[in-house]
Amino acid sequence: MVGGIVVAVAAALVWGGYLYYLKRAFEGYAASLLTVGINSFALLWYLPVWYFRVGTATTTEALTTFGASELGIIVLTTTMIAGAMIAFLRALAIGEVSYVAPISKIVPVFVLPIEVVVLGQVLTPLQVAGVLVATAAVYVANFRGGSLLDPLRQATTSTAARLAILSAMAFGVSDVARRIALQEMAIPVGVWIPIVLGGVAVVLLPVALRATPPATLRADLPKLAVGGLFVAAGEGLTNVAFSLVPASIASPIINTQAIVAVLLGGLLLDEQQFGIRIVAAVLAVIGVTMIAV
Repeated sequence: MVGGIVVAVAAALVWGGYLYYLKRAFEGYAASLLTVGINSFALLWYLPVWYFRVGTATTTEALTTFGASELGIIVLTTTMIAGAMIAFLRALAIGEVSYVAPISKIVPVFVLPIEVVVLGQVLTPLQVAGVLVATAAVYVANFRGGSLLDPLRQATTSTAARLAILSAMAFGVSDVARRIALQEMAIPVGVWIPIVLGGVAVVLLPVALRATPPATLRADLPKLAVGGLFVAAGEGLTNVAFSLVPASIASPIINTQAIVAVLLGGLLLDEQQFGIRIVAAVLAVIGVTMIAV
């Protein structure tokens, strides 16, 4: 249990740093092209780990058992992750890290209702309260002072806020699909990670090929490689954490990446409204923790 918690904390730090890095390192990229580039490098980074820790025999054995259900869950997961990344990167391109991150990390708010409908999970009063707290985080992240109704208007009129919420919804669907794949279908973690990394790139490749690459693309290859390392490490740690501890423990810990991103964005990028967004990030983490308990 302790080892799994340590891994989940490490995943939160990696993903939080990745959110900050995306905002800091890349400009002028189409979201599809950036995602394909980073995921391609992530797959390259992960291949040696797959080769030495998993191997072709285990992978072949797992793949030969795949049927329509396994293929369907792979398509659903990769499509939802791809859509979530597009929405999130576009939100990040037009909004500040400390504004977008708290909103986009209320994923469990959407995971729980899906689990109730699809998997028959029962809501507890604490989880209902968690939904309200996490929703309040969105409200606080949009607050600029003045009327108490202003954040509601901001959330409905801000493109960055709408895209961040859409990203959270898509990630919610992908998380439930990931749970079904790893738990109900028992797909090995080492086999699952390259499927997801490569699958997301394949889903977005047709759109990425039509995107106009920035003039700095060749010079940015080292930065894309660093982004890929973040993603490979984050995916690896996330899936290991979910394999060691219950999702109710791993999920809220990993979603503290929002606080990491807010701290880095406020301290290193000197973003405005830093204090109120710290409150929003803390509320988001408290809410998702209550939901996951």
